[in-house]
Amino acid sequence: MAQAADASAPVVAAAGAVAAAAEENPYGLGALWAQGDFVAKGTLLILVIMSMGSWYVIFTKLAEQSKLKKQAVAAKETFWSASTVAQGKDTLAQDSAFRFIAEKGLEGASKHTGLLASVDFNEWVSMSIQRAMANVQSRMQDGLAVLATVGSTAPFVGLFGTVWGIYHALVKIGMSGQASIDKVAGPVGEALIMTAIGLAVAVPAVLGYNWLVRRNKAVMEEVNAFGADLHAVLLGSAKK
Repeated sequence: MAQAADASAPVVAAAGAVAAAAEENPYGLGALWAQGDFVAKGTLLILVIMSMGSWYVIFTKLAEQSKLKKQAVAAKETFWSASTVAQGKDTLAQDSAFRFIAEKGLEGASKHTGLLASVDFNEWVSMSIQRAMANVQSRMQDGLAVLATVGSTAPFVGLFGTVWGIYHALVKIGMSGQASIDKVAGPVGEALIMTAIGLAVAVPAVLGYNWLVRRNKAVMEEVNAFGADLHAVLLGSAKK
């Protein structure tokens, strides 16, 4: 037992030394904020805003896509079992994208008069439905530009913060006249935190963008299929 205790003593002492060193570390985000000038603080705030904006877009777009998928299921269950397009439209929720497309299709079919009557009915109804589907697609793509912007610019914003921090660290070292490793490693390592933060902001934005684009494509396939079927039904109704 005594030998085991003696053998474990160095390990415990080493662990205690590591913990003490970690607690006494004077560098980190706190020191970066406390010692940084307005440029460093502004850069850090920009990265924080970018991160918050990208996560907000990711969660809101996920909610919108899930809602549209539920609307697609509801349209399959209720719309096509109705006797007419107008009755099928009334079975859908007021905020349903599929109801919006059906309304635009009916509106296009009913307004095929006057000068518009010179346009082929098939083309006119197709244009009305296509415009409605393009409107839905545009709304589904809102916010994705934010993710693309954050994913492409955040690493460079973090790199700018790192360059600025290293510049000031070297100026301080030069003014103090001391170039020992403890004087150089701390400030430079502190400045490199900016690059790590920039990458931490950019990676979720890029992954979220690719994921949402793929989900958007799957959802829009449901919308396009509904629009094509609606177009065929409206043409068939007009010929009767």
